[in-house]
Amino acid sequence: MKFIEEVVVDEFLPTVRSMLAEDLRDRGFTQREVADALGISQSAVSKYAHGDVARHDRIVADERVRDLVDRVGEGLADGDLSPVGALVEIEVLIRRLEEGDLLAELHEEAMPALADADVEFSVHDPDSGLRERERVLGSVRRGLRTLTNASGFAALIPNVGANVAECLDDARTIDDVAAVPGRLVDVKGRAMVPGEPEFGVSEHVATVLLAAREAGATARGAVNVRYDPDTVAALAESYPTVEFDAERGTRAAVADAVAGADASATGGDAATLVCYQTGAVGVEPIVYVLAPTAADAARIVRDLL
Repeated sequence: MKFIEEVVVDEFLPTVRSMLAEDLRDRGFTQREVADALGISQSAVSKYAHGDVARHDRIVADERVRDLVDRVGEGLADGDLSPVGALVEIEVLIRRLEEGDLLAELHEEAMPALADADVEFSVHDPDSGLRERERVLGSVRRGLRTLTNASGFAALIPNVGANVAECLDDARTIDDVAAVPGRLVDVKGRAMVPGEPEFGVSEHVATVLLAAREAGATARGAVNVRYDPDTVAALAESYPTVEFDAERGTRAAVADAVAGADASATGGDAATLVCYQTGAVGVEPIVYVLAPTAADAARIVRDLL
């Protein structure tokens, strides 16, 4: 008797780990860095590198597996994908291949009696909450890299700091929004990032994003920048733009501004729009760029430079 999990452990995982180790080495990772990224020993990496671990030819040849290795390798190398995110992506493919697909076929070869049985395998949900959270965090990381690599971005950072944020699809509270803890600040002309993106750490930008969504906008990503009339004018040439009253509570003011704007100005259910306020007593004027993802919002801001 052989379980499908044994096929995964004995054939799929060694093959995929070997392919990932090779991919990361090709991207310039050291043996130690490969071991840390994959959560295995250096001796195991050495075995993979020297071909001491057998690969299953059908698994290697599967385009979905090859695509997975390329995506995960690129994500780990760029820093867009955490080890948890990589694990989730591999798990999702495993469950898909278990359901009447490659792994199920390999299992039937190991257990011929299964071919004559009406068997359904329980699979994990490929659209799990964990996977969505990892995708959001990856998008925020990409947005951060876009901005911190852009010459001149530091000049756009407000005195209160900037942030890059993205929310879950069904976001209701700040805990459903990922951003940088402590905000980005200008240190001698460079944008400094105080820590890795987390959920629930942005109150200011997250509040604006959630308010706009409550009013009908479908944007999930946001970046805030220093207010300047020329900046607003440049953005208004390409994106719907609305002003809100800084003297009111931010959430209510943004929601009212977005909801009250002419439908032609906001695109109805705009996924990309600009919200801004020109300041008040003790309140710095700020511009907020909202877009489908954090990475999209960052690219819009970069194009201002």
